[in-house]
Amino acid sequence: MFNLAQLHEAIAEAVGDRPCLIHGQRRLSWTQVTERTRRLANALGARGIGRHRHRAELAGWESGQDHVALYLYNGCEYLESMLACYKAGAVPFNVNYRYTADELGALFADARPKACVFHAELAPTMAEVQRRTPSLELLVCVDDDSAQPLLPGTVAYEELVADGAADRPAVDWLADDLYMLYTGGTTGDPKGVLWRQHDIFIAALGGRRRDGTVVASIDEVVERARSRHPVQLPTPPMMHGAAHWAAFVAFHSGGTIVMQDNVRRLDAADVLATAEREGVTTMLIVGDAFAQPLIDELDRGSYDLSALELLATGGAPMSAATKARLLQRLPHVMIFDAWGASEAGAQAVNVATKDTGDTHPAFAPRPGAAILAADRSARLPADSRDIGWLAQRGHIPLGYLGDRARTGRTFPVVDGVRYAVPGDRARWTDDGHIELLGREAVTINSGGEKVFAEEVEHALKRHPAVYDVVVVGRADERWGQAVCAIVQLRNPVDEAELVATAAETLARYKLPKQFVFVDELVRLPNGKADYRWARALVDG
Repeated sequence: MFNLAQLHEAIAEAVGDRPCLIHGQRRLSWTQVTERTRRLANALGARGIGRHRHRAELAGWESGQDHVALYLYNGCEYLESMLACYKAGAVPFNVNYRYTADELGALFADARPKACVFHAELAPTMAEVQRRTPSLELLVCVDDDSAQPLLPGTVAYEELVADGAADRPAVDWLADDLYMLYTGGTTGDPKGVLWRQHDIFIAALGGRRRDGTVVASIDEVVERARSRHPVQLPTPPMMHGAAHWAAFVAFHSGGTIVMQDNVRRLDAADVLATAEREGVTTMLIVGDAFAQPLIDELDRGSYDLSALELLATGGAPMSAATKARLLQRLPHVMIFDAWGASEAGAQAVNVATKDTGDTHPAFAPRPGAAILAADRSARLPADSRDIGWLAQRGHIPLGYLGDRARTGRTFPVVDGVRYAVPGDRARWTDDGHIELLGREAVTINSGGEKVFAEEVEHALKRHPAVYDVVVVGRADERWGQAVCAIVQLRNPVDEAELVATAAETLARYKLPKQFVFVDELVRLPNGKADYRWARALVDG
């Protein structure tokens, strides 16, 4: 059984002098991070924060551990806090730093955190929410440049670290502890997904060998870490699962995690300068929303990115046109387009290089990936061309925190096998790949036909004048919903020309019936489309 605290400690013993976390001028070795996270874990434990019931006593939607909210921008403290919580037997969880007080209050009502670690800049919102969250017993403030005073009763982060003992926490790291990830809430209320640490390690955090088989032991992980040393730059916010998944994959390869200086927004020049300065070998971005500004900056400036080997994208697929543009500028890089979900881990991958280019737009399934029939009654064979539900079996979550009914719906048992079904539609291709069609929650029903928003977006992005686009359904008396494209252009273009480009790859009923042109699209900090904003724009 794999435990994230035990893994980090074992790797640290083997690679202690290597840099572990880098943010600006701050550089912490694996040995230093180990001592700091032990101290923080012991400080949490001294305040009664940890594990109270073992996993075997609980249902899949229940937690027997204390929860710690991470209401933070990217920084060393984010990953330190995650590790410290695991070492204390507690469960950290991600918080969207853009939430209003009402949204944050609703999240805390669901998660019932016993502690919260937050940046000082966020103190005003934290003060509002603190009063209505009775479960909160400990507030920990990370200093920043905002000059916000400490809230009453708050402990400064560095003081809490200094307060804890440097000894290994007296916690059983062989216990079957939880990892919890809150969904982004882009298509509904945020939900706390509960994983066994053992399962999330295998599903998304580096627990498989390159051939897809599961690593056999901690000793194997440690030996792998001795021989590798990736330098990972996860550019999205750590509150987005893909970002801290990438960081933990690097951890479990004995790597170094680098954070760009500007963590409040995507600053392409800062990202590329950081990658050049630190010799980054692997960078994580989120689809076209991150790739386009990086392409623009590569065209403006000169950056030595010869160390960069792998450009990974997660959270949103990258369009073929954008991959081609990136490979023109970075021909030595491999683009690793990973598809997954909070409820399923990593499910499929599309790899592109300057040699392969856009030869295969579909995704290769990872171990455990499956497609279920539309009524979820059976698993579709690989020779079926029916549209079904992308699913995952094997190492999948236990359920949603506090929600038995939703757990049953998202994790059904089909022919005696339990699956995770996050909500993406897909079908098999002739050569055994997966054609991803889009999330059901943003599917448009137009004239009795299903139109997948992402499919239309990718078709429109083939036109060189389109910088970014989001597609939604607009209420329509004739069609029920009409396909509407909200477009940010590079340069002026006729609507008819955009329709003609889309028609090259789409059936007529999928083509946009309306265009709305904007100076800049609104996207979430994690790079995903803000469909709520888009719907409000077209409905208004």
